[in-house]
Amino acid sequence: MIRSIPSTPYAGQKPGTSGLRKKVREFAQANYAENFIQAVIDVVAPAPGATLVIGGDGRYHNRTVIQAAIRIAIANGYGRVLVGQGGILSTPAASHVIRSYGASGALVLSASHNPGGPDEDFGIKYNIANGGPAPEAVTEAIYARTLTIDRWLTVDAPDIDLDRLGDTPVGAGVVSVIDPVADYADLMATLFDFAAIRAAVAAGFTATFDAMHAVTGPYAVEIFERRLGFAAGTVKNRVPLEDFGGHHPDPNRVHAKALFDTMYADDAPDFGAASDGDGDRNLIVGRGCYVTPSDSLAMLAANLHLAPGYAGGVKGIARSMPTSAAADRVAAALGIPAFETPTGWKFFGNLLDAGRITICGEESAGTSSDHVREKDGVWAVLAWLNILAVRGISVAALAREHWATYGRTYYARHDYEALPTEAAAALIADLTARLPALPGTAFGPLHVDLADSFCYVDPVDGATSANQGLRVLFAGGSRIVFRLSGTGTEGATLRVYLERYEPADGALDQDTDAMLAELIAAAEAIAGIARHTGRTQPSVIT
Repeated sequence: MIRSIPSTPYAGQKPGTSGLRKKVREFAQANYAENFIQAVIDVVAPAPGATLVIGGDGRYHNRTVIQAAIRIAIANGYGRVLVGQGGILSTPAASHVIRSYGASGALVLSASHNPGGPDEDFGIKYNIANGGPAPEAVTEAIYARTLTIDRWLTVDAPDIDLDRLGDTPVGAGVVSVIDPVADYADLMATLFDFAAIRAAVAAGFTATFDAMHAVTGPYAVEIFERRLGFAAGTVKNRVPLEDFGGHHPDPNRVHAKALFDTMYADDAPDFGAASDGDGDRNLIVGRGCYVTPSDSLAMLAANLHLAPGYAGGVKGIARSMPTSAAADRVAAALGIPAFETPTGWKFFGNLLDAGRITICGEESAGTSSDHVREKDGVWAVLAWLNILAVRGISVAALAREHWATYGRTYYARHDYEALPTEAAAALIADLTARLPALPGTAFGPLHVDLADSFCYVDPVDGATSANQGLRVLFAGGSRIVFRLSGTGTEGATLRVYLERYEPADGALDQDTDAMLAELIAAAEAIAGIARHTGRTQPSVIT
């Protein structure tokens, strides 16, 4: 029986570029998650009998929300609901399931790289039929609906056994619990040269992968250990836990310190990698050699033709605006287009669907291709393994070769987390007002060529996205970018992106912190971070 549950809207349920993220205690309020899920369905208006995919990263509260979402979906006319076993589906795997099963969309339950647990974060986002995140028009409509919603629908049905594969009738529909790994692993086998990687492993190539007690553990065990032959135990922290083992599942130098310690030790394996809470980010480290996400995008683009799924070459490259311009130089050398988009994977979706690009990436450790419509951590790791196996080269040697060809971009991101919202907004407002006067100004040896607020006009549909970050460009190719991030759940996060370009005949083997020191000083002089926020050091440097 379908029931209509009276409800009262909660203000402030505005989904950002990564969906709705709040503390668990907010999602656990009566009607909160239900309101949002019903609002999504009201807006997308699925055809009767449509298929919906549901899955998440296994964090605390996942199973509770999945059971509610199943009943709401069936009550609203979905004919079939596909759920990952145990409630598990990595974000890229969810994208693949949408596309391969012809689903109308998916509810992806995750707060990405944010911590999990009863006192930590939870999230829901909606992905559309192409497998990618919902565009702004949809998320804005969902927000508007949450402000007026007065009921949500459900069916009277017992909880589904999420751990048992198979079909269960629910109301007028069917819920199918599917293997969350198999389809995705099979897809990867069509894209990459598993035989070449297995041969390298048999010849002694070693690796370590930190799944961070997050969603990629089962995927990594199946692909790296079972299919590629890496030694048992190669995948660390392999079991997904509701609180990620009490750690922050963000693959960077702070939260993946154990991986860095391993890769910089005398007995380090040849290759190290990690992924985040929902499996869409990646971290690449060679023996004594960290590869920034910006460089990783550029290096993958330059070598991706070595993988069978990309033997025809790369059609185009896209990067988010804060990502370094290293990939642009590869595109220029290959004679293919390069696109600079706002932050948010949905902006890549139009370019991918239009066939304009093959590979895309963000400085926040997201890299992927046209195989899905999400960033994909395991995909990036496999791309690296394929390239290293075919080339018979180390990570460090490949990096040095790349820099000697294209030049090197020294790069870092400084995050100032949990700032008072008013202080962060005031900083951005003051800096925006100063931008027109900055060109022609010198900050030590740095001379400002251009300063603006980035505005993107989509080359596919002509849509305009303004106010996407503040850029200060210097003579010689260096940049500083200032941006407020919407991925946190407390206060505001200011991100400062620092980028210094050295040509191929320049200083290619220097310390990054030393090479960026002048830009760090210029960022403080330009924005007055300490004056506005009281912070003299960033919370995290990546």
